[in-house]
Amino acid sequence: MSIFKKIIILFLVSIVLIGYLAILTNKIANEKIELANKEKYIQAAKELFDLFSSENMVLFDKKIKELHYMKTSIALKKNTKILYERKISFGLIQVLKKDKNFYLYMKYFNDNVLLYDTSIHNDSEKKERLNYLILADVFLLIIMLIIVLRMLTPLRQISKAIEKFGRGDYSWRLKKTKGNDEISQVVDEFNDMAENLELMIKTRAQFLNDISHELRMPIAKAKISLEMIEDTKYKKILKKSIQQMDSLTHELLELEKIKSKNLKLNRQKYTIETVLSETFSKMMIENEEDISIDIKSNFECFVDINYMSIAIKNLIDNALKYRDKGIVKIECDKKLIEIKNQSKPLKHDLDFYIREFTQEDNSRGTKGYGLGLNLVSRIIDFHGFEFTHRYKKGKNIFEIKVS
Repeated sequence: MSIFKKIIILFLVSIVLIGYLAILTNKIANEKIELANKEKYIQAAKELFDLFSSENMVLFDKKIKELHYMKTSIALKKNTKILYERKISFGLIQVLKKDKNFYLYMKYFNDNVLLYDTSIHNDSEKKERLNYLILADVFLLIIMLIIVLRMLTPLRQISKAIEKFGRGDYSWRLKKTKGNDEISQVVDEFNDMAENLELMIKTRAQFLNDISHELRMPIAKAKISLEMIEDTKYKKILKKSIQQMDSLTHELLELEKIKSKNLKLNRQKYTIETVLSETFSKMMIENEEDISIDIKSNFECFVDINYMSIAIKNLIDNALKYRDKGIVKIECDKKLIEIKNQSKPLKHDLDFYIREFTQEDNSRGTKGYGLGLNLVSRIIDFHGFEFTHRYKKGKNIFEIKVS
């Protein structure tokens, strides 16, 4: 769950809790106010009704002023709740509630009066102000949520920028934020880091590209010169070394092309038999009997035949190079390409070997340059296929699952 969702959930929970507590507090307060006012009006009615029934209105008016009561004549027929009622000979006493206001109603023969306590109304106004303060608190929480989310927005941009960098878009930069807080400093530091990384990656890519191109000419001359030398064991060693240098140079060039965000695959539909034919056209196999091909179903795949053949070629080259004995088997069936050889199990997971320049001694004490599987992995990822490895019955099996 993202930090934004967590903050929103926490704020929503806080708002809900405040709202619930406000409702609960308001309910309890209303019940207490209602009970207190009811008792207060009942007590006042005992004193006022005797004066009212005696028709001594001068004393009656004086008494209601002492009690801070006032006469009113509002209509109480609708939405009126009777909290207390007492019938007396020729008279009636009622404590009424309407719209959060409380009233004392007295009747004697045909005379009646409706009173309300002004101090109670002041208490109601204080309670209303408290409710407004609670609403203001909720509103303030919402404002704080908006402010916090706006402050954390650059974090989402940083996450997006890191994702873009991971996908090879090294030109991505964050927009500078207003202010001078810690997040603004992180944005500035990230932009500086991105600038340095982009320059370093471009320099590295250009360096590798220049080296690869510069090596092409001397390697070609070495190949021509090698053909003029008599066949000896030293010629075989020299030939193998030149082939390794040529292979490394080619892999470096292809790797830089694949790592380029501007690379576009020329994908078309080919049968797996056609892809394998293109693969073997790129290889120099000393003994064809070292490879066995079993195409159980000649399925179609949507690929860039040049790059896919390079990937399969590298897998076959590795299988030939690192086998302990026997032949390399290539099996194709149901959108699955398997390349098998008899060899010891890998010391690490596949993720270790698809890193650039990974090296590990094989059974004959030689080392690989580590670009092969890295190149294979990148090509397969570009196609959106699945690249896996497993070890079964003394065989290392590399699989390409074509979607």
